[in-house]
Amino acid sequence: MNGELRDIKPLLEIPDHSYAIYVAVLLLFGLLLFSVVFIVLRKLWLNRKENRKKIYFERLKNVNWEKTKESAYDVTYYGRLLADEPRSQEIYSQIVPMLEPYKYRKDVPEIDDVTLKQYHLLVHVIDETL
Repeated sequence: MNGELRDIKPLLEIPDHSYAIYVAVLLLFGLLLFSVVFIVLRKLWLNRKENRKKIYFERLKNVNWEKTKESAYDVTYYGRLLADEPRSQEIYSQIVPMLEPYKYRKDVPEIDDVTLKQYHLLVHVIDETL
């Protein structure tokens, strides 16, 4: 009995992948969390743009034609921001030359009926697209 015991085997090395699984789960959770945050922020950003368009449309619709020069600048600015459909872009490109005589002079005349009708048409077409 002085010898070694021969029937007891040494301990076996058991492979442990728990650290790799832990890191993979953390990465998956982080990716999922990032995706949810990205989708929510994107929705908020797109809604903000829609709200901004509505604000611009209200400003375009409520232009005060008693101040002809300022109104011509406002219609040009807000019309350019809101004309994103082909039909509204065409009407906008027609109204811009009509507004030129009202912009670059010190004293401007009252707005004529043709330009005013074109303005109302532009407002109507943009209202349909919103």
